[in-house]
Amino acid sequence: MVLDTGATAWVLISAALVLMMVPAVGLFYGGMVRKKNVISTMMLSFVALALGIVQWIIIGYSLAFGGDVGGVIGWSLDYIGLSGIPLDGVTNGIPDILFVCFQMMFACLALAILTSGIAGRVKMSSYILFGLLWLTLVYAPLAHWAWGGGWAAQLGALDFAGGTVVHISSGFAALALALVIGKRIGYGKQTFAPHNIPMTLIGGMFLVVGWFGFNAGSALAANELAASAFLVTAAAAATGALTWMALSWINGKPNSLGFISGAIAGLVGITPAAGYVNVIGALLIGVITSMVCYTALRWRIKKGIDESLDAWAIHGMGGFAGAILTGVFAVSAICGVGGLIEGNLQQFGIQVLDAVIAVVYSFGVTFILGWVINKTMGLRVSEDEEYIGMDLVQHGEQQA
Repeated sequence: MVLDTGATAWVLISAALVLMMVPAVGLFYGGMVRKKNVISTMMLSFVALALGIVQWIIIGYSLAFGGDVGGVIGWSLDYIGLSGIPLDGVTNGIPDILFVCFQMMFACLALAILTSGIAGRVKMSSYILFGLLWLTLVYAPLAHWAWGGGWAAQLGALDFAGGTVVHISSGFAALALALVIGKRIGYGKQTFAPHNIPMTLIGGMFLVVGWFGFNAGSALAANELAASAFLVTAAAAATGALTWMALSWINGKPNSLGFISGAIAGLVGITPAAGYVNVIGALLIGVITSMVCYTALRWRIKKGIDESLDAWAIHGMGGFAGAILTGVFAVSAICGVGGLIEGNLQQFGIQVLDAVIAVVYSFGVTFILGWVINKTMGLRVSEDEEYIGMDLVQHGEQQA
């Protein structure tokens, strides 16, 4: 296969953009926690990047993209440690090793997102063990189902850039972990106001920029599909932001945190659909997904669930909505498969089934992993340590 230098350059840039999103999650989350936990919260994302890279090289890629085993998992001894992937191997115009790198960044990002559910109270040692197990037992199977030739791909489920693989998995994992680890001390009795909203906005904007590599890069080429994915990504982000701002304005004031949250909700919603819908569909996906995520967040607060930084409401529910809406707005002229609007009820049903199974699997396995670790080595620091703050207790550092 001949190397396409244009496609290779674009996917290299896209991989770097997705890599940037991992510390950007740290910035986004870090601004929303209390001052005594900002360093530790950011560290969770940095550690996710290192863990994800090592796990992906050793076994993650093999489990996700190795030869299909019963539609459930992949496996290839040649891919363990990537020893069987030659540096000069080329598939569809890009180096095989570059595809490994691009997909590796997605795994790192998913692990960083789920830290929302444990911020401000998790032991670093327990998080490291959990992270390695989660990437192996939750993320890799979901990636294989959608992109590695697993049952979802065989069924015809559409997930262009990770609505189920990244966002449903991490969002519902965050909810499961939050339920296992329990509420922060004083939650519901004290105010847990963000310590630095500008920091969150900066992290959010880095996420928005990185998302264009996330979605448009998933075309794996510098072509018309990448350009279309770029455009629909921008459209959904815009309507998502404006919709959330309008909803928060109706219920109070159009705050900046809501605006950036809406943009991310729109981006999550368009992620599975980016290669399958037109720009009108993208505008509507941004609106609908933002409404779903806003409603989910308010429900979580009303129920007193301390999923601290709302990965479940935005990524989990946004990914769920986006996966289903892909089955509504898919355009046959773009991807060869129409959605519900074109009368394709079967594709809509496939999308619903895929999303529901991803929710049940990611939540269920994560809950079991969290429960076992909590019962053995403990997920949570002591009450005194939590009161002092994770920065000083876990890292021996604090802000001036």
